Amino acid sequence: MRMIQTWGRRLLVGVVSVGVVIGLGVVEATPAQALTGFSNGGFETPVVTPGTFQDFAAGASLGAWRVSQGNVDLIGAGFWQAADGVQSVDLDGSAFPLTGGVIQTFSTVPLLKYKVSYKLAGNPAAGPTVKTGDVLANGHVIQSFSFDVTGKSFTTMGYVGKETHFIATSLSSTLEFRSTTGSGFGPVIDKVTVESCLLVICLG
Repeated sequence: MRMIQTWGRRLLVGVVSVGVVIGLGVVEATPAQALTGFSNGGFETPVVTPGTFQDFAAGASLGAWRVSQGNVDLIGAGFWQAADGVQSVDLDGSAFPLTGGVIQTFSTVPLLKYKVSYKLAGNPAAGPTVKTGDVLANGHVIQSFSFDVTGKSFTTMGYVGKETHFIATSLSSTLEFRSTTGSGFGPVIDKVTVESCLLVICLG
């Protein structure tokens, strides 16, 4: 009887161990972005003619993003330095109204915390020196940002990494980046990611 009990315990431990390994394997093999459906964080879609930029007005689509207000400029490869891939977006468009924004809706789990990461720079072609804007989740400002373009250029944009968090309240959430600069030479964002705090360590 004791041998049977010992064998049973070993079998149970083995099954649990295999389950944990399989579970971890699933987590490691499943990209966090794929779980939410969030995409085009590098603004690689649509493709803009290299060396140029294209203005998009409110309501226009940039892949999974939509222009939420004003106008934005999607910057093509080689126009200036990108943080990820070859394209990025200036949140101040070249047409009026100049203060623009982009928004994307994706799947979330209610009450779960999510980490938003992105690269921030600014259009160094003209003033103001400090470019400003906000990050919004579900219509609420979760972070205000600023970037000083002093000493920056098209070849050395000086991107910095930024991070913020929000708690989902429904099965879908919206993430929005808005300029509060309004000069036509605004904050530049690139390499946006959204990750569940079940899969990554979220501080703050």
